[in-house]
Amino acid sequence: MDKKLGRLLRPRMELFFLMLILFTLGAVAARAYLLALLEGLLTAELGIVYLLRQRRRRRELQSYLSAALSEVSDTRGVESPFPSVAFRLEDNMVIFVNDAFAAITHFSPGLSDKPMDEVLPGMRVDWLAAGKRECPQDVPLGNRRYRVYGTTVRANDPDATLLGVLYFTDLTELYQVRDEYIRSRPVVSIILVDNYEELTKNMTESAMSSLNARINETITAWAEGYHGLLRRLEKNRFLFVFEKRDMLLAAQNKFSLLEDIHKITNRSGLAASVSMGLGVDGATFEECFDFASLSIEMALSRGGDQAVVKDRLNFTFYGGRTKEADHRSKVRSRVTANSLMELIGQSSKVFIMGHRNADMDAVGAAAGINCMCRKMGKKAYIVVDLEHNAAGRLLDELRQVPEYKDVFISGQEAMVQADSRSTLVVVDTNRPDQVEHKPLLEAVPRVCVVDHHRRAADYINPVVVNFHEPYASSASELATELLEYAAEKTDILPVEAKSLLSGIFLDTKSFHVRTGERTFEAAAFLRQLGADPVEVKKLLQNDFQETMAKYQIIRSARMYRQEIAIAALNTGTTRVLAAQAADELLNISGISASFVLYPDENQVIISARSIGRANMQMILEPLGGGGNAATAGAQMKNVTVKEALDRLVASIDQYYDS
Repeated sequence: MDKKLGRLLRPRMELFFLMLILFTLGAVAARAYLLALLEGLLTAELGIVYLLRQRRRRRELQSYLSAALSEVSDTRGVESPFPSVAFRLEDNMVIFVNDAFAAITHFSPGLSDKPMDEVLPGMRVDWLAAGKRECPQDVPLGNRRYRVYGTTVRANDPDATLLGVLYFTDLTELYQVRDEYIRSRPVVSIILVDNYEELTKNMTESAMSSLNARINETITAWAEGYHGLLRRLEKNRFLFVFEKRDMLLAAQNKFSLLEDIHKITNRSGLAASVSMGLGVDGATFEECFDFASLSIEMALSRGGDQAVVKDRLNFTFYGGRTKEADHRSKVRSRVTANSLMELIGQSSKVFIMGHRNADMDAVGAAAGINCMCRKMGKKAYIVVDLEHNAAGRLLDELRQVPEYKDVFISGQEAMVQADSRSTLVVVDTNRPDQVEHKPLLEAVPRVCVVDHHRRAADYINPVVVNFHEPYASSASELATELLEYAAEKTDILPVEAKSLLSGIFLDTKSFHVRTGERTFEAAAFLRQLGADPVEVKKLLQNDFQETMAKYQIIRSARMYRQEIAIAALNTGTTRVLAAQAADELLNISGISASFVLYPDENQVIISARSIGRANMQMILEPLGGGGNAATAGAQMKNVTVKEALDRLVASIDQYYDS
C-alpha cells in the first residue's frame, strides 16, 4: 500500500497535454488538417482517459488515507463528514479534498495541484510539520469558524513523501458563546480623586459642595458611556462595575476620564486628577476587587493621575505622563519610623541593601537606616559590592569611622549570617531584579522597602514595612525623614549626615531637579548635624581624565525630534560618567531630554534624564527599565548597542505618538 501511495502522488500531466495541444496547433498552422484532426482526437482521448484515471486515483487515494489513518486514530479519516484536505508537506501542494471541504471552500482539485495558501489564504500549516496536532488559531471560513486538527502520513517506497491531513471542526456556535462569556466578564474599578485634599484645602462648605458636584458630574458622564454601575463610596472614592467589552473600549480611548477631570480646578488653579485601578479576569467579584485594590495602590505609588489594569498575570498602565505632585504627609513618616524601629528591635540581625552598582543615594540611605539600628542597639550590616560601585569615595570615608569598621559585607557573607529572625531593609529600589544580592532578598523572611522610584510591575513582594514615596527626591531624603522621628540629633554621626546629604545632592543634581519643600527641610536638618555642602561637592568631583571622557560622550550625541539628545557609545564607560553626561546634555539650550547608551559586558546600559514633558520612566519601562519622570535607567541584556538604540527610538516614538 505504501508503494501505491508513491505512484498515486507522481502524475503531473500538465506539461504533457500542453505539448500535445501545441503540436495540434502547429499542424493547423502548417495546413496539415488531417494530421491536426488525428492529433486533436488523440489529445481528447488521452484527456478523457486521464480524467477517468484521476477519478480512480482519487478513490484509491481516499481508500489509502482512510486505511492509513485508521491505524493511528479511531476516526474514518477523509471519509468522515468533517471537511478534510490532504497536501504534501514538502511543498504544501493540495492533492486531495473531500466533498465536505469542497463545499465550505468552493474548491476542488483540477489538472494541476494548488498550494495551501491559495486554497486557504492566510492559514499557516507549519505547526503540523513541527509535530503539533492542533492549529494554534481558529480558522474563519465565510461566516463560520473552525477548529483545525491534523495528522501526518508517510509512504515507505523510494519516492516516499510526507502527507499532511487537516480536519475542520465547525465550532462557530461554541466560539460565539465563549466570546460572549469573555466579553461579558465583570470588571471592578476603583476611581480615586487622588489630590482631593489639596483641591479642598481652605475651601468653604459651599465651594466644596460645588466642587464635589462637578467631580460627580464628570465621572458620571464618563461612566454612562460604558453601561456599568457607578457608586460613590467616600467623598473622593468611587466604585464602578462594568463589562470587559466596555473596558476594552475605555482602553482604546485611553481612559479619557484622566484628561476630562483636569478641566476641574479650584480657585487657586489646581487641576483635579484621578487614579483608576481596574481588576479583570478574576474568578469571582471578590478577586476582581482585590485586583482593583492592588491596581489603585500601584497607580498611587507611581505618582497618580493614571489608570492601572491588573489581571492574573501582570499590570497594564495608561496615562501617568504628568509630573508627580507632592502629596506626602509627615504623619506617614512618623508612623513608618515607629513601625520600622519596632521591627528592628524584634530582629536578631538587620541587613541593609541597595541596588547593584550602588551610588551615593543608596549608600547614604543605607547609612541612615544603620543609624536607626544603632539607636536600637541592633547590629546592622550593609550589603554592597566594594569593588563595583559608584560611591567609592563615600564608602572609603565611612569605613574609616569606627562604627562602620565591619558594617560593609558581601551578599555571600550576609547569606551565611542570616537567620529566621533577620530583617532586610531595601533602599533606593523596589525591583527584585535590581537589588545587590537577590538570593538574600529571597532568603530573609521580613523585608522592608524605602524607595522613591515609581513602582514597577515586578516590585518586591511581600513587604512588612513599605515607605515608598515617588514624590520624594531621593531615598536619602526619605531616610532623613525617618531619622528625624527615630533618633536624636546626637545619635547621628557627622559622616552619616554627610552621606545622606550627598545622596540628596546626587539625585537632585545639586537641588536643580525634583526638589520640594520637604527636600530643603531634610537638607536643612542635615546641615544642622554638620553636613557641609562643600565637602559633599568634593565627593561629586571628577578628575581631569574623567572630565575629558564625559565631554567626549557629550560630543558624540545626536539630536532626535528637535529636543532629544542621544549618545550611543560603542565603547564602555562608567555609570557615573554616563549619568553625568546625560545631566550635562540638559544644560544645552533646546534639549529637554537626554539618553546615553553604552555596552557593559553582555548588556547595554541606558541613562536617561528629562527636564521637559517627556516621562523617562514611561519610555524606558517597555525596555525593562525604571525610575521616575525625570531620571531613569535600563539594562538590556544580550543586545548590541545598535539593537538597543533601535528599540529605544521605537519606544520614544511610541511615547510621543500615542
